[in-house]
Amino acid sequence: MTSPLTPRLAQLAASGLLPQLAHIRRGIEKEALRVTAGGVLAKTAHPPALGAALTHPYITTDYSESLLEFITPAGEQVDETLGFLEKLHRYTASQLDGEYLWPASMPCALQGNDSIPIAEYGSSRLGRMKHVYRRGLDVRYGRIMQSIAGIHYNFSLPDSFWQGYRRLLGSQDSLVEFRSAQYFALIRNFRRYGWLLLYLFGASPALSQSFMAGRPHRLAKLGKDTLYLPHATSLRMSGLGYQNDAQATLNISTNSLAEYSRDLDWALNTPHPRYSRIGVEVEGECRQLNDNILQLENEYYSDIRPKRVTRAEETPLQAMAAQGVEYIEVRNLDINPFLPLGIDETQVRLLDTFLLFCLLQDSPSITAEEQQRLRKNQIRVAENGRNVGLLLETTAGEISLLEWSNRLFANLTEIAQLLDKAGQGHVRAVTHFSALLRHPELTPSARMLKQLQGKDYHSAMLMQAARLTEQWRSSPLDSHQYRYHRRLAIDSLTEQARLETV
Repeated sequence: MTSPLTPRLAQLAASGLLPQLAHIRRGIEKEALRVTAGGVLAKTAHPPALGAALTHPYITTDYSESLLEFITPAGEQVDETLGFLEKLHRYTASQLDGEYLWPASMPCALQGNDSIPIAEYGSSRLGRMKHVYRRGLDVRYGRIMQSIAGIHYNFSLPDSFWQGYRRLLGSQDSLVEFRSAQYFALIRNFRRYGWLLLYLFGASPALSQSFMAGRPHRLAKLGKDTLYLPHATSLRMSGLGYQNDAQATLNISTNSLAEYSRDLDWALNTPHPRYSRIGVEVEGECRQLNDNILQLENEYYSDIRPKRVTRAEETPLQAMAAQGVEYIEVRNLDINPFLPLGIDETQVRLLDTFLLFCLLQDSPSITAEEQQRLRKNQIRVAENGRNVGLLLETTAGEISLLEWSNRLFANLTEIAQLLDKAGQGHVRAVTHFSALLRHPELTPSARMLKQLQGKDYHSAMLMQAARLTEQWRSSPLDSHQYRYHRRLAIDSLTEQARLETV
């Protein structure tokens, strides 16, 4: 399941590379639905005071016009990254007229598929393409699935680390090749052990029954409006939301950048019969960008992705083919409704520790058989993770989640001690979250169900939405920060107008 890390860590400590671990770069992307004071999805357009969703660098929309996405710059200081995310919330809250930011991953009560407005990006070529792509998601998956919100965590190590680590391992690959191969090793181990994050951070054990309207399910009733599973951690990651027959057949390899690119390119260029029947342009209306299994790379739903910043007219695959993987994006994180930002420093420190473990742990190729086993483990933890005695599958047979988690935390403790030589807070984070193994009632998912006792999901989360939004409004930005964010909004509107004249 795991191999001893001590020799590798000793090598790393002796190599002089520890100071480079202080230069981990992180970025956070956090989604939030805009809702009315009555808890209904806002039908208003993206507020002009927030700028243009197409061109604003930090405030945009995801699938829906009502689904905001806050993006922080990548940086080395955790407090600065979280501080920037907080300022985005405070500025946004001050510009919302009678609306709140929904604080959870699973959406408010919905009123059917068509009640969710597709995001608009203006009349430029890029803006129209982004809108048509979302229309394609509607006809393929439905809008209700796209109303789910989450947190994406971007993580990278500096080139100075990769240069020294390449020498340490005696690799003859170029720096670009080595870095890409190591990021894919990290991704494979994330697939193996990422279920642990669902247990620790999952915060969606329940949802409004409107989310499942007209669809079969195995959820139990909890009160008038709420559906749940008693031991679930993350229904968002269970398959209830992101279901699609075409993607269910995809097996995108993470064994190398070449294999990943090959498989993704095939899906991007292979028509799917059902999508072909839908049509691309019908009676002058664009229903989707194309009829291939994937319209764009971003349509591939995955709990973690290799990434690189792209230039104009460059696709993610083209960028990685030219310059390799630049960072990884973790995508299996629920929004924690008990935290003002949905994430905090302790969680960030644990994520850094976990991702470094995934990098340093041996990471053989994933076979098709193992891929099926990993998917089963994810579903088991998402749907039943707090069930005492839950068993997970390994190459050596089944093992209890608790026993395996304790072994992983022994590794994480070693990694955290190493990281704390370059900065503080990682051992504290590991200690904090290790307590959740002995006390599952402390997990966000268990706390969510406790909160729902005597309340339904909709009313409980609406109360939290009102409280947090008013909290941000009561702590306005100082004049300098307000002018900064106001200028960003104005500049983005100007840039969108320019694009629409090209």
